[in-house]
Amino acid sequence: MIEQLIETWEISNRINLYLLDAIDEPWLQDITSSKGRNIEEQFAHIHNVRLMWIKEAAPKLSEQLDKLEKGISKKTIATSFKKSNESISTLIAESLVSGKIKGFKPHPVAFVGYLIAHEAHHRGQIMMCLKENKHLTSKSLSFALWQWGTR
Repeated sequence: MIEQLIETWEISNRINLYLLDAIDEPWLQDITSSKGRNIEEQFAHIHNVRLMWIKEAAPKLSEQLDKLEKGISKKTIATSFKKSNESISTLIAESLVSGKIKGFKPHPVAFVGYLIAHEAHHRGQIMMCLKENKHLTSKSLSFALWQWGTR
């Protein structure tokens, strides 16, 4: 089960990277009509929440990770996501052995659910932003985000 839970987390991360790859660099500045974060800031927020949890639950895993600030490129986002993904995968593996995540209740499986739900929420906001700005590349992108068996 440990391998399957880590694989599930990693599929979700690959879907984030797939979405990022489909976005043209200038579109990172797109914002919705309701204001809030632009697309770049949405991706940075996802990474920074990962970093917050890693620092809380397993500080040694955060040593090679940096918080993302404004004005970042797709390449920086992708590199940061790959690094934080590795740390979260390690955190999941370690926490499933110990049975707990420091600072999170109730248990490690719920933690993985929480992370995936949080990131899926922001993927939805990014998709809405792309659509509002008429930058949705194709309908196939919307469907591709749900192809967990092939990502």
